[in-house]
Amino acid sequence: MSNEYTSSEMMTVTAAKALENGMTCFVGIGLPSEAANLARLIHAPDVVLIYESGTLQTKPDVLPLSIGDGELCETALTTVSVPEMFRYWLQGGKVDVGFLGTAQIDRYCNLNTTLIGDYKSPKVRLPGGGGAPEIATSAGEVFITLKHSKRTFVDEVDFVTTLGFGRDGKARDGVPNIGRGPTRVISDLCVMKPDPQTKELVVVSLHPGVTAEQVQEATGWEIRFAETLETTDAPSDKELNVLRELKARTDRHHAGEEA
Repeated sequence: MSNEYTSSEMMTVTAAKALENGMTCFVGIGLPSEAANLARLIHAPDVVLIYESGTLQTKPDVLPLSIGDGELCETALTTVSVPEMFRYWLQGGKVDVGFLGTAQIDRYCNLNTTLIGDYKSPKVRLPGGGGAPEIATSAGEVFITLKHSKRTFVDEVDFVTTLGFGRDGKARDGVPNIGRGPTRVISDLCVMKPDPQTKELVVVSLHPGVTAEQVQEATGWEIRFAETLETTDAPSDKELNVLRELKARTDRHHAGEEA
C-alpha cells in the first residue's frame, strides 16, 4: 500500500467509503460528487446517484461542473422534472442519503452557503442553498464533507441555510416526517458524528498522522473527542489510482481534449 497521498485524497476516499452499494444518494456538486462517483467506481457499482437537475441513476464518466452539466443527463437512466425530483423522489422518502458540502458548519451541523458576515451588509455573498435545505430535511440521513479550518468550522454559522440540528441542537426533536439529519461529517483531518443526545459534533476517528491538537487548532469551538478515538483507514492504491484517473479524465474533458 502506498503512503503517498494528499489530505484531500484522504478526505475523498473516506467520504466515498461512507456510501454503501445499493443506496439512493442525492448528490451535491463539488466534493460530494467526487466522493459519490468514486464510490460508484470502486465498491458501490449499484449506488443510485441523483442530482438536483432531475437526473436519476446517472453514471457520469467525468465529474460534472454543475447540476446542469450535460454529462449527467447523457449518462442517466432517465431525467425527470425538478418538481417531480423533489416532491416525489426526495420528499416522498425515496432517498437514503443526501451528500452535501458547505462553506460553514457549526457544532450542531447547521450549514451556511448564503453569506459571510452580517445579513444586511455581508462581507461575501455565497451561491445560496439550492436544494440542500430540502435534502437535509427529507433524505433519510445526511453526509457532509468539507476541508477543515476555522473559516469553515465556526462556533456559530453566520446564516442557517441548511438545517442540521438548529442553534441549540433540538430543532428536529418531535418533528414528524423529517429525516435523521446529519449522521457524519468527513473532513481532511478526521471523521465526526453527532452525539446521540446533544447532537453536538464529536470526533470519532483521526486520519493517519493527524493529532487531536491539529483538529482543535482548525476548529472554531472546543470540539469534543470520543473516549476511544479510531484511526481512519488509509486509502488503498486502487482507490487512489481510480480517483486520480477520474480527476485527470475530468480535467481533460473540461479542457476540451478527448478523454
